[in-house]
Amino acid sequence: MLKCCYCGGFLVWMAIVLVVFRTSAFGQMADTVPSKVFADKWEYVGVAVQEPGYTIWGTSPIVGKDGRIHLFVARWPCSLKVDPGWRSHSEIAHYVGNKPEGPFLFSDVALQRDTAATWDKFGLHNPTIHKVDNLYVLLYIANDNPTQPPHPANQKIGMATALSLGGPWRKVGKDGMILSTPDDANSWNYQSSNGVNNPAFLKHPSGRYFLYFKSHQAKMGLAMAESLIGPYVQMPFPVTENDKIIEDGYAFMSDGKVQLLTTDNHGMIEPGAGILWTSTDGIRFENFEKGMHRISDYTQVDLSKVAMHYGPESQTYTKAERPQLLIIDGEPRYLYVSSGHNIYGGDCTISYVLKNIN
Repeated sequence: MLKCCYCGGFLVWMAIVLVVFRTSAFGQMADTVPSKVFADKWEYVGVAVQEPGYTIWGTSPIVGKDGRIHLFVARWPCSLKVDPGWRSHSEIAHYVGNKPEGPFLFSDVALQRDTAATWDKFGLHNPTIHKVDNLYVLLYIANDNPTQPPHPANQKIGMATALSLGGPWRKVGKDGMILSTPDDANSWNYQSSNGVNNPAFLKHPSGRYFLYFKSHQAKMGLAMAESLIGPYVQMPFPVTENDKIIEDGYAFMSDGKVQLLTTDNHGMIEPGAGILWTSTDGIRFENFEKGMHRISDYTQVDLSKVAMHYGPESQTYTKAERPQLLIIDGEPRYLYVSSGHNIYGGDCTISYVLKNIN
């Protein structure tokens, strides 16, 4: 892991955080469940991105200076299948539309694999796009060897920035890498079998930069920095105490609290749906509620016509993956998700968009 070069204030603040954290128990699902949870706020709109010949996965939105909606999308040739294609050939493509509902048209490839690169030769994947001051920030995961072993333990998180959503995108620092597994054997995710992956990013009201990620035992971790490009200092404990697999977080502020929307892979609440975690400080996620329903609960799905490109053949529902939110005027207005199922029966996966009807 990148080493901290700070002294004084930041390390003292980290020490205080550790003390406070260890005197607080992880929360459980709120005792009083509201009649309408976050998952109930969404209405299915339709297809976000569908590109002939390509598997479509993570779809991260942002409003551009031009007022249009820009999506940053993981894609790779459909002929390679979802797995193992993502491990070796995933690239991050840029699509543009006039409205959040689409249609979206391909614009350019923001980041692509480069066998001359170092840690990120292959599988540039699961993008998340943000704007920090006047700079666009694109985070992604990648690896230097898509075969087993060492993949996926070699997954790391990178960052590229640009003044325009059309690029050019420049990797920060020496090679773009901002987070890897820690060197400290006492850390909770030392030598994690899936590395660090699936970034969620937030500029905290404190002025610090929070980078959430999935790592050991599919728990969410947190690294913090005082500068956008780091160094990011990883907390030595996970911020979620889930006993089942979650991943694919998206972080945002709501009513002064930090919220983290993740998948619910194996059923903390419902398999194939999502969880919305809430924290007062962004470090301890005390409460959670259902954050997404299954795609097949938002729209009528005829399982006899669904094309199952990824996931168990026996699965009787369509799971939502890699949720990403479009924040407008400080509020989550649209939700973009991918899935291993093409509910319309196409040859490749596609991504979907839902609208906040609250």
